[in-house]
Amino acid sequence: QVHLVESGGGLVQPGGSLRLSCAASGSIFSINAMGWYRQAPGKQRELVATITSGGRTNYADSVKGRFTISRDNAKNTGYLQMNSLKPEDTAVYSCNADVTTYSRFRNDYWGQGTQVTVSS
Repeated sequence: QVHLVESGGGLVQPGGSLRLSCAASGSIFSINAMGWYRQAPGKQRELVATITSGGRTNYADSVKGRFTISRDNAKNTGYLQMNSLKPEDTAVYSCNADVTTYSRFRNDYWGQGTQVTVSS
């Protein structure tokens, strides 16, 4: 079994910064791609950013230049540094990981989500 736990969300003023973390634990042989998604009230979940095992990144246009995704493979942890936050960034942010377990089973796993609220 694999578990993802996000942390780092909270309330921040417009223009502020937050750093989200996603710690993966369990029977992990390797983590392939990791990603961050968000869902605002009344809206569909949308991709924020992804990063491959080799470090290749991809961002939604709405966050390019403001957000940075990274990962620490030794710690099985992913990060999302969010700068210049805007009220429209308010959402529940969830981590996703494409994991291969020690039994060579490969599957997508999700964290429980962490709330980010940008408001003055």
